[in-house]
Amino acid sequence: MSIVRPFRGLRPRPDMACEVACPPYDVVSTLEAREIARRNPNSFLRVNKAELELEDGTDPYSEEVYQRGKENLARLMGEGIMIRDPRASFYIYRLTMSGRSQTGLVALTSVAEYNAGRIKKHEHTRPEKVRDRADHITFLEAQVGPVFSTFRFDASIDKVFKRITSTAPITEFESEDRVRHQLWVVDEDETVREIMSVFAGLEALYIADGHHRSQAAAEVCRRYAEKNQNHTGEEIYNFFLNVLFADTELHILPYNRVIKDLNGLTREEVLKRAEEKFTVTPIGNERAPDRPHEFGLYCEGKWYLLAAREGSFDVSHPTRSIDTAILSDNLLSPILGITDIRTDKRIDFIGGIRGTKELVRRVDSGEYRLACTLYPTSIEQLLAVADAGEVMPPKSTWFEPKLRSGMVVNLLTE
Repeated sequence: MSIVRPFRGLRPRPDMACEVACPPYDVVSTLEAREIARRNPNSFLRVNKAELELEDGTDPYSEEVYQRGKENLARLMGEGIMIRDPRASFYIYRLTMSGRSQTGLVALTSVAEYNAGRIKKHEHTRPEKVRDRADHITFLEAQVGPVFSTFRFDASIDKVFKRITSTAPITEFESEDRVRHQLWVVDEDETVREIMSVFAGLEALYIADGHHRSQAAAEVCRRYAEKNQNHTGEEIYNFFLNVLFADTELHILPYNRVIKDLNGLTREEVLKRAEEKFTVTPIGNERAPDRPHEFGLYCEGKWYLLAAREGSFDVSHPTRSIDTAILSDNLLSPILGITDIRTDKRIDFIGGIRGTKELVRRVDSGEYRLACTLYPTSIEQLLAVADAGEVMPPKSTWFEPKLRSGMVVNLLTE
């Protein structure tokens, strides 16, 4: 059973949505956020990344930042730029990029189900990031950044979505990255009950992106429950903002790697040692791998294709058979000496949306010595890892398009 709950969403007026809705707080730097906010005074980044308004060096985890975010949210509400729906509603959110659409349900999901493992995760979380988002939620009394989750395709859910989206959306705009955003408000009692019923038939939900926000919601729930002597488990703080998409509609791009040095080796030595685990083939032009277990390698102006040799990894293991793990286990760690990609400063990660030209630029600039391109992780692999209770290798998935923050907010106050 999967619990979804309607709520009185706070959202931009339709004519202001393009100005308010913004990229997630954690995919833009403070400098990038400042430039976006400079062009747009009503950007929701002023709420979920409020350090952009403060002096350089301000601790982004400080109360000063949370207070500024709270003030900016109050301004958006006070000026009528964002409005709260009068009735508990669901919302259908569709994103269209390069002719591909994905349609999801904006709803509240259950902290209790998350804690029980029925909302499955595939990543570890860092305590300081969880604490930051929990403090942000607590201070603003609002969940301003949705979790991005998936479920296995269900024909009944698809039928409901198609019926709702056959009507005109209440909000529609194209963002600067050429993604079209559409939103439908669902507040009719019969349809609300129908949505709750069809989602109840799902065995599990899966977090795709937003593990820190999910864990932060659980921490906020714990804080509120401790202070509430009459806690029942049905209060709004027992639920968290989520957008749920069928697995068949999600699009994962590769998460490529750039490395600062060759660990004291020459290019030829790196390639020679790589031949133990890979077949190495020189290729004339930059090329992204077109099948699993193949990797592109760029170094000193030349491209090579590396194909993992049979027996070089465990094909039956849900995690070790993922290409990011194969690359780490057979090249990055034993040859380049990068044993922990979470903490090693010699490696950086480039979302596949930027293409191979960004990798070439970084290496040719001299900032990095080597770049690796990967084949995208599949959604089936992600679900298999979550079902097995395993953890994905770090930096394995880059989802596009990104949800916009500020499209719908969940206030923890009545």
